[in-house]
Amino acid sequence: MKLYGGIDLHSNNSVFAIKDENGEIKARKKLPNDLNMIFQFLGSFENELVGLVVESTFNWYWLVDALMDAGFCVHLANTTAIQQYSGLKYADDNSDAAWLAEMLRLNILPEGYIYPKAERAVRDLMRKRMQLVQQATKNLLSIQGLYMRHLSYKLSNNKIKQLSAEDIEKDFLSTNVSQATVCNLAVMNCLKTQIKTIERVILEQVKLRAQFQQLTSIDGIGNILALTIMLETGDIKRFDKVGNYASYCRCVSGARYSNGKKKGSTNSKNGNKDLAWAFVEAASFAIRYNKTVKSYYQRKAAKTNQTVAIKTVAHKLARACFYVLRDDVPFEAKKAFC
Repeated sequence: MKLYGGIDLHSNNSVFAIKDENGEIKARKKLPNDLNMIFQFLGSFENELVGLVVESTFNWYWLVDALMDAGFCVHLANTTAIQQYSGLKYADDNSDAAWLAEMLRLNILPEGYIYPKAERAVRDLMRKRMQLVQQATKNLLSIQGLYMRHLSYKLSNNKIKQLSAEDIEKDFLSTNVSQATVCNLAVMNCLKTQIKTIERVILEQVKLRAQFQQLTSIDGIGNILALTIMLETGDIKRFDKVGNYASYCRCVSGARYSNGKKKGSTNSKNGNKDLAWAFVEAASFAIRYNKTVKSYYQRKAAKTNQTVAIKTVAHKLARACFYVLRDDVPFEAKKAFC
């Protein structure tokens, strides 16, 4: 008999539901997040289990990896795409686990992508780099704001990066303001050191795959951004169409229309925030270094605003990257920004 399992995963425990091919519950169990106890429970169903469904929660790595290493067929549920009957009066962890198993049984489970374990840690280290870059930028902007607020003087990014504590103490009469600025500078410099360390560690472990080498033909995408896009994208073949990839990169606005009228926004946060950041960064650089992209950006900004215009450029670049990766062809700005 075929069996289907659903696991409602929490921070300190998991609820298991095992269903047969007729949809009847064969077993239910709430267990602490202890692998020995989990394998002991699943052991009696191992030969009949068609698959196990795990929710894509913040802490799924350890469980999915362990189950896959033990030979179980594991599916990662895309929680944002799962819909349950809204008329239910009562729902709990047991019903949630049963519903995961039921969707697998009915072959209607919306699945998430299980990123290969071997590369996942490198991808997450690249994400840490992006987090530190954003924090460094916040400190830089804070220094810029302090100079504008107290001295009505706008420092360029390059000048801020060249500042020393002595320079700051000379510029400000107030010791409190100078101390605040020195703190920002110290944190920013510390972050820059850690960012360079992470970059070195990543480059020692992974190189751009041949498929992704073409990304560097796009003005604005260097090795680090190309690596970011490569690690966050994974296998490009998992995206059926260019629109799916652009949506995953958060380059498509969420909207609901009826009778030609916009009725609201939907799912604006769905997708990969790190790819969204990478393509906005790439767009900023492409505008500087590619005349065709710059001309397109200026036309768009004249009709809308700078934020919308740069997001539109990011969308164009995401679509271009899809074809560059899928078809292994160099980037052509005139085709992408016609």
